[in-house]
Amino acid sequence: MRTLDGKVVVITGAASGIGRALAVECAGRGSLLALSDVDEAGLAETARLAGAAGAVAVRTDPLDVGDRAAWPAYADAVVGQFGRVNMLVSNAGVSLSGDVLDLDYDDLDWIVATNLWGVIHGTKALLPHLIASGDGHVVTMSSLFGLMSVPGQSAYHATKYAVRGFSESLREEMLVAGHPVGVTVVHPGGIRTGIVRNGRSVAGIDQEERARRFDDELARTEPARAAEVILTGVLAGKARVLVGLDAHVYHQAARLLGARYQDLVARRARRLLGDSPVRNRGE
Repeated sequence: MRTLDGKVVVITGAASGIGRALAVECAGRGSLLALSDVDEAGLAETARLAGAAGAVAVRTDPLDVGDRAAWPAYADAVVGQFGRVNMLVSNAGVSLSGDVLDLDYDDLDWIVATNLWGVIHGTKALLPHLIASGDGHVVTMSSLFGLMSVPGQSAYHATKYAVRGFSESLREEMLVAGHPVGVTVVHPGGIRTGIVRNGRSVAGIDQEERARRFDDELARTEPARAAEVILTGVLAGKARVLVGLDAHVYHQAARLLGARYQDLVARRARRLLGDSPVRNRGE
């Protein structure tokens, strides 16, 4: 894929953040859009912005990506309207903070359903159509946390490392079979989105303070810039796209240090969290 002009692009998690920015950017490049999210109000606003950016056509649907039964009908509806699908961007994602000892199974099921099963469901439902288009592309959203780990994010890491592995294997399968479908896995660093603020945490974590720290100290990249980087990488045929200077720096540090980086991260976390209101066990 070398252009988005006239391409049918499906984007999940399109109501805000990177998903919204991708929708607007694709609209400006002449794409026809199929947008979904569980946040219908936010989705409507994205559709308005995409229309203002010049979208040729915009379809919106409420969709829980973790609901396997909903995907066949959704895929049929999109193809029924547009006649084809050229790109799937599996962007929908949620966050869950807490140590393994404290994590609840209901929350674990929730994050896996959205972050991992959502990617698998969407790929399974739309891959035949992407192949049939003759010019298809799958874009999956992993994370910097699909390249390195930090304490308190085991569930999120589990899903994002899994998305990375799934995507890389899928790309190999497309190459082996000779299918006209590219695959790009994206690893964003800190992006100014609501993923932490809208996420879940175990008891004892000050979610509001955690979200404030993320917004003020870690989220360095605007969603619009992330969308530009992602689509530039996709159209260049890149298998992996890192977004943000922090993603590049921490990824390279982890590569150079090997497993030793885990000890350094743990020591720093121990110092930072010792008297931090972000995490206070026993309260």
